Amino acid sequence: MKKTPVTTIVAIGIGAALFFVLGRFVTVPSPVPNTNISIQYGLLAFMAVMFGPVAGALIGLIGHALIDFSFGWGIWWSWVIASGCFGAFIGFAAGKLKLEDGEFGTRGMITFNVFQAIGHAAAWVLIAPVLDIVMYAEPANKVFVQGLVGGCVNIVTTAIIGTLLCVAYAASKPKQGSLRREN
Repeated sequence: MKKTPVTTIVAIGIGAALFFVLGRFVTVPSPVPNTNISIQYGLLAFMAVMFGPVAGALIGLIGHALIDFSFGWGIWWSWVIASGCFGAFIGFAAGKLKLEDGEFGTRGMITFNVFQAIGHAAAWVLIAPVLDIVMYAEPANKVFVQGLVGGCVNIVTTAIIGTLLCVAYAASKPKQGSLRREN
């Protein structure tokens, strides 16, 4: 698929809308207050790999802001920013993966999951809690527990959903050299 600015903008809109729907309506509360088990980060990771770090950042920022806004408690910017950072970070994995060539074997799965695990750890165990403390004067022990639980849950759900989306997409692409002509 040729990625033009128009297709990237459309992908951002569709990705943010899907991120919102999954994050708002397809969640299970976790035992830790204000954290959920949800699958939208698997979609975000896939979209970021497909369309790059800018699209990943915008999908995470817009989608998470819409989720927070729809709940009525206001937008929790520290976690919105963390979602955008995760989307940008995983978008850099696009250069390491060959989904467009129809390749997503064991090495691709490992690469994808290493990137997403590092991205989630940075976003939820570092960025979100620190911004919670700085921006909202939240107690450190509370926000670091929330971040740790959120990060672990997101790593698992992204490993499942994101990997499945990448496998399905790669399987839909012709393999490099598979269309050669034989005489």
